Amino acid sequence: MASELKARLSDEMKAAMKAKDKPRLGVIRSIQAAIKQVEIDKQVTLDSDAEVLPVLDKMLKQRRDSHQQYMDADRPELAETEAYEMEVIQSFLPQPLTDEEVTQLIDAAVAETGAASMQDMGKVMGQLKPKMQGRADMGEVSKKIKAKLNG
Repeated sequence: MASELKARLSDEMKAAMKAKDKPRLGVIRSIQAAIKQVEIDKQVTLDSDAEVLPVLDKMLKQRRDSHQQYMDADRPELAETEAYEMEVIQSFLPQPLTDEEVTQLIDAAVAETGAASMQDMGKVMGQLKPKMQGRADMGEVSKKIKAKLNG
């Protein structure tokens, strides 16, 4: 199955070139470069959206971290650039899950795995990650699971 996401990235890149939208074009090219890098490193072709999503998710997390660091360092112009890049990357990700949906998925995963303590955290995360990849901040999900297992 061919990745619709990769095809969409290619189409969006062409559209950005035609529109002379250099900032957007730069972000799209960096996404494509990151995908290519993973393909080269792992010596595989990312054929499905499920294989491409973790790359976008990782890029989004990096931008979030950088944005926070720039805000903390009182560098709003750099934080703004990161925010713009986050926005473009998110436009290629599936619709984000609501807090309620995240909580429901966590509750279901905890029930299914029979998780009772922090030692079961890996089981719960393992079950949730494929369902939530690109749709939720896994750092926040991790905090919610910890709170549930500790509570």
